[in-house]
Amino acid sequence: MEITFQDLSSTFSLGDIAASLALSFVLSAIIGWVYRATHRNVSYSQSYVQTLIILGMLISLIMLVVGSNIARAFALVGALSVVRFRNAIKETRDVGFIFLVMGIGMACGTRFYLLAVIATVAICLIIVVMDRFDWFALNVQRQVVKVQVPPDGDHTQGIQDVLLRLTSEFELVSMESIRGGALTELMYTVRLKKGSEPGELIAALSELTAGQRVTVLTGYDQTDL
Repeated sequence: MEITFQDLSSTFSLGDIAASLALSFVLSAIIGWVYRATHRNVSYSQSYVQTLIILGMLISLIMLVVGSNIARAFALVGALSVVRFRNAIKETRDVGFIFLVMGIGMACGTRFYLLAVIATVAICLIIVVMDRFDWFALNVQRQVVKVQVPPDGDHTQGIQDVLLRLTSEFELVSMESIRGGALTELMYTVRLKKGSEPGELIAALSELTAGQRVTVLTGYDQTDL
């Protein structure tokens, strides 16, 4: 029985391989730098950015392998369908960068080099502009107010009167019994009026709570009594 091996690498040249992988690396690295420069939260991961670059080159390689062969494309889909990723994406923005490097990798692997370069420059420029000018930001500063009151008596009306005086809007989020029924905790989301301070709100509410705890959460800081 004669066993023969057929090398299909001749379907694309060494120059095609080098150009596709090199260009996908450079463009994915640019995307990685843009991601790093425009990332604002504390969830930045060096591993994620490195993965973006690897993914861009990998997609380029896959597109070289698939070429115009439909059978290979379906076989590749079947092989990749068994892969499961358990790492949760922390931000929806991260998903966009994943699809971006995948698209650029596809363009490089199918040898649409000019398209890959133009798309990378244009999309990265848009990302930088959106970050620089803070597009679509919604500046709504809300506070969370927690008020603990004795279970006997109707304290809700008094609390709402204070909120009407010091806030532009408020909403009761929850009401629950705590400490074995010894206290009732009311939680509101509020928006302080211009000129009102959290300390002023705490002082006004403390007069209604019979010495019980009042907490104002301002997003990053907690003012507590």
